[in-house]
Amino acid sequence: MAQNKKNYNLLVGIIALVAAILLIALVGYFVSRPKPLTIQGEAEATEYRVSGKVPGRIEEMLVREGDPVRKGDTLVIIDSPEVRSKLAQANALKRAAMSQRDKAVNGARQEQIAGAYEMWQAACVQEEVLRKSFDRIQRLYDQHVVAAQKYDEVKAQYEASKNTAAAAKSQYDMAVNGAREEDKRAATAVVDQANAAVEEVESYLSEIRLVSPADGIVSAVFPKTGELVGQGAPIMSILDLDDVWFTFNIREDYLHSMKTGDKLTLTIPALDGKQVTATVTYISVLESYATWKATKEFGQYDAKTFEVRAVPDTKVEGLRPGMSAIVVNR
Repeated sequence: MAQNKKNYNLLVGIIALVAAILLIALVGYFVSRPKPLTIQGEAEATEYRVSGKVPGRIEEMLVREGDPVRKGDTLVIIDSPEVRSKLAQANALKRAAMSQRDKAVNGARQEQIAGAYEMWQAACVQEEVLRKSFDRIQRLYDQHVVAAQKYDEVKAQYEASKNTAAAAKSQYDMAVNGAREEDKRAATAVVDQANAAVEEVESYLSEIRLVSPADGIVSAVFPKTGELVGQGAPIMSILDLDDVWFTFNIREDYLHSMKTGDKLTLTIPALDGKQVTATVTYISVLESYATWKATKEFGQYDAKTFEVRAVPDTKVEGLRPGMSAIVVNR
């Protein structure tokens, strides 16, 4: 009887020992089992920087951070007296160029034409008088009545009168015809140049009212009303919430043959764990050396980190840039 009890106690002890070993093994297995990989990223959106071409002072801010805007809405008004002054100068130069062009095209005034005609007629009369004198002196010279010197003097006067009449005729023709065609084209070109200068300044003047380049929300406003801003200085940022994607930085040994076109199921903690599907559109290695990890001490290889972008298949209401996204079952 005592021997049976002893055997029973031994059997119970062995069973208890085996149970304890199994329990410890199970606990060790669950404790040491690798935890499932969590791939976390965040939402991003296209951001537009609003800046002006002209320097000036912020006259009025028409929106604030967080305001929704539509493409073409006026956001900022800049006061730039220098541009207005440049426009006035350009307009003055344009008027002067147009006057010079009109002068070249229209030619001389009627009074100038009439004066040139009278000078021409007077030269013609003088030429006729000297022609008759030369004819008489020619006959006398042929009869050897006058000296050769007198003949030469009258002849020279006659030739000079013909040249004077021809010059007067040229002056009259010039007055009638106006400026040369080359001068007219040159004057027209100067007007075109002045018009281009005015258009250039007007284009700068239109930049004093900055408009939204896209639909979205105002994410940041940098200067305050009354502050000076330089040419090209950013004034505010606009987030386009219709162009949102998710970005993940994944080490290459966790990619698991991921490729563009793959579908991902994501959880958005900020939206009460809402699940969305997204399509991988971009996979590229990050260039920074800080994304490289040495693993050769474990007998493996050096791992690099890749940037993966995924675009949601449908618009996610309430999604904002910066919200976390967790990949489910990857």
